[in-house]
Amino acid sequence: MDMLELRSRRTAPLHTPTNLGSNAVRDISGALTALLADMLALYLKTKNFHWHVSGPHFRDDHLMLDEQAAQIFATTDSIAERVRKIGGTTIRSIGHVSRLQRFLDNDADYVTPLDMLVELRDDNIQLIGRLRETHELCDENRDVATASLIEPWIDEAEGRVWFLFESSRRAE
Repeated sequence: MDMLELRSRRTAPLHTPTNLGSNAVRDISGALTALLADMLALYLKTKNFHWHVSGPHFRDDHLMLDEQAAQIFATTDSIAERVRKIGGTTIRSIGHVSRLQRFLDNDADYVTPLDMLVELRDDNIQLIGRLRETHELCDENRDVATASLIEPWIDEAEGRVWFLFESSRRAE
Protein backbone atom coordinates (compact mmCIF):
# COMPACT_ATOMS: atom_id res chain seq x y z
CA MET A 1 0.00 0.00 0.00
CA ASP A 2 1.49 3.36 -0.97
CA MET A 3 1.37 6.52 1.17
CA LEU A 4 -1.40 8.12 -0.91
CA GLU A 5 -3.65 5.12 -0.41
CA LEU A 6 -2.80 5.01 3.29
CA ARG A 7 -3.64 8.72 3.71
CA SER A 8 -6.87 8.21 1.79
CA ARG A 9 -7.95 5.43 4.14
CA ARG A 10 -7.18 7.55 7.20
CA THR A 11 -9.38 10.37 5.95
CA ALA A 12 -12.16 8.24 4.47
CA PRO A 13 -15.53 9.57 5.59
CA LEU A 14 -17.57 7.42 7.94
CA HIS A 15 -20.95 8.31 6.52
CA THR A 16 -23.64 5.81 7.46
CA PRO A 17 -26.84 6.22 5.41
CA THR A 18 -29.78 7.57 7.42
CA ASN A 19 -33.02 9.35 6.72
CA LEU A 20 -32.46 11.73 9.61
CA GLY A 21 -31.58 15.21 8.45
CA SER A 22 -27.96 16.37 8.66
CA ASN A 23 -28.81 18.79 11.49
CA ALA A 24 -30.49 15.99 13.43
CA VAL A 25 -27.48 13.72 12.94
CA ARG A 26 -25.13 16.48 14.09
CA ASP A 27 -27.22 17.46 17.12
CA ILE A 28 -28.14 13.97 18.29
CA SER A 29 -24.64 12.61 17.68
CA GLY A 30 -23.19 15.52 19.63
CA ALA A 31 -25.57 15.01 22.52
CA LEU A 32 -24.94 11.26 22.60
CA THR A 33 -21.18 11.73 22.41
CA ALA A 34 -21.32 14.11 25.39
CA LEU A 35 -23.46 11.52 27.21
CA LEU A 36 -20.89 8.86 26.36
CA ALA A 37 -18.11 11.00 27.84
CA ASP A 38 -20.24 11.52 30.95
CA MET A 39 -20.97 7.79 31.23
CA LEU A 40 -17.29 6.90 30.92
CA ALA A 41 -16.35 9.52 33.52
CA LEU A 42 -19.12 8.32 35.85
CA TYR A 43 -18.05 4.71 35.32
CA LEU A 44 -14.46 5.52 36.29
CA LYS A 45 -15.53 7.57 39.31
CA THR A 46 -17.82 4.75 40.46
CA LYS A 47 -15.00 2.22 40.05
CA ASN A 48 -12.61 4.57 41.88
CA PHE A 49 -15.00 4.73 44.83
CA HIS A 50 -15.57 0.96 44.60
CA TRP A 51 -11.82 0.39 44.89
CA HIS A 52 -11.34 2.86 47.73
CA VAL A 53 -14.48 2.54 49.85
CA SER A 54 -13.87 1.60 53.49
CA GLY A 55 -15.69 1.41 56.78
CA PRO A 56 -18.29 -0.71 58.55
CA HIS A 57 -20.49 -1.01 55.42
CA PHE A 58 -17.54 -1.90 53.19
CA ARG A 59 -18.96 -5.10 51.74
CA ASP A 60 -22.39 -3.65 50.89
CA ASP A 61 -20.93 -0.44 49.45
CA HIS A 62 -18.19 -2.27 47.57
CA LEU A 63 -20.65 -4.67 45.93
CA MET A 64 -23.24 -1.97 45.18
CA LEU A 65 -20.68 0.30 43.52
CA ASP A 66 -19.33 -2.59 41.46
CA GLU A 67 -22.85 -3.45 40.25
CA GLN A 68 -23.54 0.19 39.44
CA ALA A 69 -20.25 0.58 37.56
CA ALA A 70 -21.03 -2.50 35.47
CA GLN A 71 -24.48 -1.13 34.66
CA ILE A 72 -23.04 2.24 33.63
CA PHE A 73 -20.32 0.64 31.51
CA ALA A 74 -22.88 -1.58 29.78
CA THR A 75 -24.56 1.52 28.29
CA THR A 76 -21.40 2.88 26.69
CA ASP A 77 -21.29 0.52 23.72
CA SER A 78 -24.97 1.10 22.96
CA ILE A 79 -24.48 4.86 23.01
CA ALA A 80 -21.44 4.77 20.72
CA GLU A 81 -23.06 2.30 18.33
CA ARG A 82 -26.20 4.44 18.13
CA VAL A 83 -24.08 7.44 17.14
CA ARG A 84 -22.54 5.38 14.34
CA LYS A 85 -25.91 3.98 13.24
CA ILE A 86 -27.27 7.45 12.62
CA GLY A 87 -24.18 8.56 10.73
CA GLY A 88 -22.11 10.32 13.36
CA THR A 89 -18.72 9.72 14.89
CA THR A 90 -17.96 9.55 18.57
CA ILE A 91 -15.27 9.34 21.27
CA ARG A 92 -11.79 8.55 20.02
CA SER A 93 -9.56 8.85 23.10
CA ILE A 94 -9.29 9.45 26.84
CA GLY A 95 -8.37 13.05 26.01
CA HIS A 96 -11.60 13.39 24.02
CA VAL A 97 -13.54 12.10 27.03
CA SER A 98 -11.84 14.60 29.34
CA ARG A 99 -12.68 17.49 27.02
CA LEU A 100 -16.37 16.54 26.83
CA GLN A 101 -17.19 15.15 30.28
CA ARG A 102 -19.35 17.37 32.46
CA PHE A 103 -18.80 15.54 35.76
CA LEU A 104 -16.07 16.68 38.09
CA ASP A 105 -13.32 14.16 38.76
CA ASN A 106 -12.55 13.26 42.34
CA ASP A 107 -8.82 12.69 42.81
CA ALA A 108 -8.84 13.11 46.59
CA ASP A 109 -6.58 10.81 48.56
CA TYR A 110 -9.45 9.95 50.88
CA VAL A 111 -13.21 10.35 50.53
CA THR A 112 -15.54 9.21 53.29
CA PRO A 113 -17.95 6.47 52.30
CA LEU A 114 -20.89 8.80 52.90
CA ASP A 115 -19.37 11.49 50.69
CA MET A 116 -18.79 8.89 47.97
CA LEU A 117 -22.43 7.84 48.00
CA VAL A 118 -23.71 11.42 48.04
CA GLU A 119 -21.39 12.50 45.22
CA LEU A 120 -22.41 9.57 43.04
CA ARG A 121 -26.08 10.18 43.84
CA ASP A 122 -25.77 13.81 42.75
CA ASP A 123 -23.86 12.85 39.59
CA ASN A 124 -26.56 10.34 38.67
CA ILE A 125 -29.25 12.98 39.24
CA GLN A 126 -27.38 15.27 36.83
CA LEU A 127 -27.11 12.39 34.37
CA ILE A 128 -30.88 11.88 34.49
CA GLY A 129 -31.40 15.52 33.53
CA ARG A 130 -28.99 15.17 30.59
CA LEU A 131 -30.67 11.96 29.48
CA ARG A 132 -34.07 13.68 29.55
CA GLU A 133 -32.70 16.62 27.52
CA THR A 134 -31.30 14.23 24.93
CA HIS A 135 -34.61 12.37 24.84
CA GLU A 136 -36.39 15.66 24.11
CA LEU A 137 -33.92 16.39 21.31
CA CYS A 138 -34.63 12.96 19.83
CA ASP A 139 -38.37 13.58 20.06
CA GLU A 140 -37.99 16.94 18.29
CA ASN A 141 -36.15 15.18 15.45
CA ARG A 142 -38.47 12.15 15.35
CA ASP A 143 -35.62 9.79 16.26
CA VAL A 144 -37.76 7.26 18.07
CA ALA A 145 -35.08 4.57 18.10
CA THR A 146 -32.61 6.69 20.07
CA ALA A 147 -35.37 7.98 22.35
CA SER A 148 -36.40 4.39 23.07
CA LEU A 149 -32.83 3.46 23.99
CA ILE A 150 -32.60 6.39 26.41
CA GLU A 151 -35.71 5.44 28.40
CA PRO A 152 -34.23 2.39 30.18
CA TRP A 153 -31.04 4.36 30.85
CA ILE A 154 -33.14 6.92 32.71
CA ASP A 155 -34.79 4.15 34.69
CA GLU A 156 -31.42 2.58 35.53
CA ALA A 157 -30.00 5.94 36.66
CA GLU A 158 -33.10 6.52 38.81
CA GLY A 159 -32.49 3.11 40.38
CA ARG A 160 -28.90 4.03 41.13
CA VAL A 161 -30.03 7.30 42.73
CA TRP A 162 -32.52 5.42 44.87
CA PHE A 163 -29.92 2.91 46.12
CA LEU A 164 -27.31 5.61 46.74
CA PHE A 165 -29.85 7.77 48.57
CA GLU A 166 -31.08 4.95 50.78
CA SER A 167 -27.53 3.75 51.48
CA SER A 168 -26.45 7.27 52.50
CA ARG A 169 -29.35 7.60 54.98
CA ARG A 170 -27.75 5.18 57.43
CA ALA A 171 -25.89 8.14 58.90
CA GLU A 172 -29.15 9.65 60.18
